[in-house]
Parts: sequence; C-alpha cells; structure tokens
Amino acid sequence: MNSLIYKGYTARIDFSDEDDCFIGRILGIKDIIGFHADTVKELKDSFYEAVDDYNEACEAIGKKPQKPYSGNLMLRIPPEVHAAVATAAEVHGVSINQWASAALLRESEIAY
Repeated sequence: MNSLIYKGYTARIDFSDEDDCFIGRILGIKDIIGFHADTVKELKDSFYEAVDDYNEACEAIGKKPQKPYSGNLMLRIPPEVHAAVATAAEVHGVSINQWASAALLRESEIAY
C-alpha cells in the first residue's frame, strides 16, 4: 500500500522518476496539501510536518481544519439487499451499522 496515516489524515505516496523523489498528497479533503522527500524516513517526517503545519495554519487564521471523513455514509441499496444485511446483522447479534462497518473494513483491507 502506498499510503501513510497520521492524526486521521491519509496520504497517497508516489515516486517521481522525473524528480527522483517520493511525492505525497493528503487525500479526502479539498485543501491541497502536498509534500516530498528523497528517503522513506524523510517522507514520513515531511508528512507529519505537513499535517501539523496545516492544523497550526488553520488555527492561526481561525479556520476549522478539514477532516477527511465524517463517519456518515449514506447508501442506497435494493430492498432485498437491505433485508439480507439486516438478517446477517441480527444473526451476529450486532446492529446494521456495526455489521456494515466490519464488512466494509474487511473489503477495504482486501482491496489493498
């Protein structure tokens, strides 16, 4: 996986052949925050610094820093899928939210 996570922010990492360095960009927010480095150690430090600088800059100007995701996800699914999910959740003794969270987490780990 070509990503880093720090304080709830995730960055995608790429390597630039042209510049011969690692390039990172924070995902999931509209503000554009990028960083780069020559080594993995420097890349991690640069990412941490970018996140900290972003939060400090927002505080200095009185702006609320954007957070990548709210935790709310609206899905439109066919009624038969809804029924199957509700049944599966009930069988496992959990809420639909808990069941769906676990299922989505499993799938996201498989995808990467």
